[in-house]
Amino acid sequence: MITAAASMSALGLGLGLLLGAAARKFHVKTPPVVDEMERILPGTNCGQCGYPGCRGAAEAIAEGGAPVTLCPPGGRDVALKLAEIVGVDCSGGPEISGMTDIEPQVAFIFEDHCTGCTKCFKRCPTDAIVGAAKQIHTVIWDACTGCDACVQVCPTEAIVLRSKPRTLQSWYWDKPDQPLAALRTGAA
Repeated sequence: MITAAASMSALGLGLGLLLGAAARKFHVKTPPVVDEMERILPGTNCGQCGYPGCRGAAEAIAEGGAPVTLCPPGGRDVALKLAEIVGVDCSGGPEISGMTDIEPQVAFIFEDHCTGCTKCFKRCPTDAIVGAAKQIHTVIWDACTGCDACVQVCPTEAIVLRSKPRTLQSWYWDKPDQPLAALRTGAA
């Protein structure tokens, strides 16, 4: 019994040292620009950009294999910040000027069409869908990123994307059409 415990401990210690040495020898440093871009991206890892998470998208942008406009949930503001980091001139360029700010979208489940198949909440990257097998499902709007993953797998087409409803926490004033300085001088 003691020899078995001693041999397992020695084996564990030896393999641990071997893994530690391999981790040091084969460590790959990522450029700091990737970490900086990953902090700017929303971090929901929804996959709307076509990459396996925000880290993969940041690496693709850093390598030059993806445009700075690849993040739909981030919108125009994130694209401009990414362009500033990468050094792309976006002052009215075709990439950014054609990009429109979309309103945040969330999934909505028509409960009378839901069969409780559980395919939707298995695909949800943020666990925003609540329900159980053979039970009606619903969406927690605060957690939903509008990634469209649940809409694609719903066999009864009971899920659609809608604009995120405005609440007291998410309400904001609309931007004025004219600059404030023009209104003050009466040049409007």
